[in-house]
Amino acid sequence: MLQLLIDADACPVIDLALSISSRYEIKTILFCDTSHRIERENAITIVVPKGADSVDFKLVNTIKNHDIVITQDYGLAAMCLAKGAFVVDQNGREMTSDNIDQLLAFRYESAKIRRSGGRTKGPKKRTEENNISFANKFQQICEQAISAKLKEG
Repeated sequence: MLQLLIDADACPVIDLALSISSRYEIKTILFCDTSHRIERENAITIVVPKGADSVDFKLVNTIKNHDIVITQDYGLAAMCLAKGAFVVDQNGREMTSDNIDQLLAFRYESAKIRRSGGRTKGPKKRTEENNISFANKFQQICEQAISAKLKEG
């Protein structure tokens, strides 16, 4: 069965993703740490102890080929892509083998600026357009994942 795995800490599209994934009968699993206990009807919640990347590693160890992951963490996205998952962020940007290296490089440069005392822009305020973009892309990815899973047999 196809799974949707959500890096649920600070994810603003959990309910929207659940609404869409339920139409496709995709099993949904929310991953969070003990400081962000997140529960939803029709979703399994996996809570891990607080710790650097503990949620990420639990999520990656649960992935199967063609599963779908929602995360805004580029490092986690790279690990998920390596395991054959489809990855999208909360704004509908799909992360792929074609763009993940550039995204990781951007993350690295931003961290370097912050470490040296500089400032980088934070995320923009969430808009309804973000939700629409996410919903459209997420629906496409659900259909791609289902098609890829069926071809696999």
